[in-house]
Amino acid sequence: MLLLGSTAALPGVAVAQRAGQSEPGAASATPTSAVALAIRNQVGGRLKDFYRQRGYWPLWIVDETPGPQASALVDVIEAVGADGLDPERYSPDRLRRLIDEARTGDARALAYLEIALSGALADVVRDMREPHVEIRYLEDQLEPKRARPDEILRRAALAKSTLEYVRTLGWMSPLYVQLRNALAATDPGQGDASVSIPPGALLRPGMADERVDLLRLRLGLPPGDVFDDALAARVRRFQAVHGLPVDGMVGARTLAALNAGDGASTTDRSALLRLNLERARLLPDAWTRHVVVDAAAARLWYYGGGAEQGTMRVVVGTRETQTPMMAGTIRYATLNPYWNVPVDLVRKRIAPKVVSGTSLERQGYEALSDWTNDASVIPSSSIDWRAVVAGSVEPRVRELPGRGNSMGSVKFMFPNDLGIYLHDTPQKNLFAKPDRHFSNGCVRLEDAGRLGRWLFDRPLTPESSAPEQHVPVPDPVPVYLMYFTASPIEDGVTYVADAYGRDTPALEQLASR
Repeated sequence: MLLLGSTAALPGVAVAQRAGQSEPGAASATPTSAVALAIRNQVGGRLKDFYRQRGYWPLWIVDETPGPQASALVDVIEAVGADGLDPERYSPDRLRRLIDEARTGDARALAYLEIALSGALADVVRDMREPHVEIRYLEDQLEPKRARPDEILRRAALAKSTLEYVRTLGWMSPLYVQLRNALAATDPGQGDASVSIPPGALLRPGMADERVDLLRLRLGLPPGDVFDDALAARVRRFQAVHGLPVDGMVGARTLAALNAGDGASTTDRSALLRLNLERARLLPDAWTRHVVVDAAAARLWYYGGGAEQGTMRVVVGTRETQTPMMAGTIRYATLNPYWNVPVDLVRKRIAPKVVSGTSLERQGYEALSDWTNDASVIPSSSIDWRAVVAGSVEPRVRELPGRGNSMGSVKFMFPNDLGIYLHDTPQKNLFAKPDRHFSNGCVRLEDAGRLGRWLFDRPLTPESSAPEQHVPVPDPVPVYLMYFTASPIEDGVTYVADAYGRDTPALEQLASR
């Protein structure tokens, strides 16, 4: 599955191992060390092209010994049960043995280890990125394809630090990694869930209290009565996993959750996290420039350059007018946009006012002859507005550009037959609400100007007051409309309502696999 992004997104990054080792020119195919020579003599098949292009320079060996990234990869392999994979498929015990054997400095042993680790990474990445839930792809180039081993290894080699790339699962979306970490935190091994902490004063960092000792036991830390930084971090993780305010202190709500035990609720959370992990598996890595909309938590993120570039709140569809799960490509922005009013809103909100004497033009709208691109403006007097109220006539009405236009100043278009897009809005008060499911399916942006600057690398300003000014995105950007009921936040995840009722059938489908 190829969603690793383009290496062109990483200008100026040498194809080299970054753990303190410099590499000779990657264009050279002549080995310049005993290890590189041994790699050339041993490598073949699916890995040969990758090593030939980098002069057989190693990815896992530093100063003629296994680098820390070697053990880090085995650590990842041993934990891939969280990803629904079988660790034994990647032979972690064998890899550990090869690491030990290579510590002698023997070039052939080092080369053998190098090739084994690269093969294991390619297999792990390909399997971890394999999707198991469906999403609608609007363009063929967004359809996932299984990546070639040389593509996977080249991405790892381009990372600023191969060690950190492996440790942080840099080939996956940061949202996936956050959900995966939250799943690990629900493990019953994270402390003794049978421990009960008596009620009392607020427990906070820096204090000493006999109840702190119980708290440490409950969260899997060594005994002690001091609320130190390690305990504060463990409390924050617990709060994030349980959808509590993340402040690192134990008040009444956190205490109640700690004392609730580790029964069915933990099992339910684990199943929910696994479902949302499967959804996040559809996303590209952070080196791939892209936008993610979470329709469950009503939030948006955008990524590029290997990291999150920004986030904002959004307003999304109601349960009756849901924002769908799909992936498209943002290709242009429309400045000073019209808004084509849905026919039911024309009937319910606009037509009664016309019948009561408030003209269509005074309300800031105009009528068109039909729904084609060649439609012309027609006099509103030519429409039987009483018939519109009755529902027997359905005219096309659009709102004129302006400060009060429902589209705001800009909309970002990714062509689709559902009429879904991202857009500005004058209704800024809605972003303060905890539940932001108010739209007809489109995505209203808290800060459309900021997203526009990121997409275009400059402020977006219209050339005139003319309506519908289309501006192409210099490099079109994929956008993923997702649905995370376990939604990543800064310190973990928060659990949000299943506003669209999608989780139960999705959980049943996954359970039947």
